[in-house]
Amino acid sequence: MHCSGLQSRIQQSGWPSLQAPSLPCCQIKLIFPSRAVATARPAGHRPLVSSPLDARPAQLRRVAAVHALTTEDIDVEADTMERMEKSMDSLKGKFSTIRTGRANPAILDRIQVDYYGALTPLRQLAGISVPDSSMLVVQPYDTGAMDEIERAILESDLGINPTNDGKILRLNIPQLTAERRKEFGKTVSKLGEEGKIAIRNVRRDAMKTVDKMDDSVSEDEKKSLEDAVQDLTDDYVKQIDSMIKSKQEELEKV
Repeated sequence: MHCSGLQSRIQQSGWPSLQAPSLPCCQIKLIFPSRAVATARPAGHRPLVSSPLDARPAQLRRVAAVHALTTEDIDVEADTMERMEKSMDSLKGKFSTIRTGRANPAILDRIQVDYYGALTPLRQLAGISVPDSSMLVVQPYDTGAMDEIERAILESDLGINPTNDGKILRLNIPQLTAERRKEFGKTVSKLGEEGKIAIRNVRRDAMKTVDKMDDSVSEDEKKSLEDAVQDLTDDYVKQIDSMIKSKQEELEKV
């Protein structure tokens, strides 16, 4: 993207205006609205990645958008955001499988069924519906798998006893006991800490990448990248703290 085109995208995005130097080829890195760095690259360098602003969530869009990468530069921000976002998605998925007092099909996501000798996710073997807030209905696509599906649910840590009528399984979701709430609360805290470790591991890798950049990247640019990575890390850790608190509160609801 030419500098004039990028300037237009910046203005459309609501960020402070940035005067790009008149260069044959210009790469502008937007790390935060208050911090922008423009670096010249020789004409003819082929961009390796194109990352339109509009293709990213607002949370990521406000942190960084790199529109032209050369073989001499590395899109540290984009790679870091992508890896941290994947870690967050993984944590959200794990949290969704923790049972509360309401029927939620996601609690069955972890269930693996012995289907003709192969462990298969329950969701691949049956349709799951929620007739009311305290019941799940599991309807196997193959009724021959009914008993194995029932066994897998019984042997899980959900504490649910299915009712089998030969065609469907009804799962009445009981209210959690105080002991179970405490147990699940510890699980939430443990998973949250593991999520933070994953985020910090991404940060560590990003910092190593910045440190190994060649001399074509100035020390000021490296510092800006390091600051951006740290800001991302702080932001995601705060999100995890918020997720832990929200899930704990959900578990406490009777």
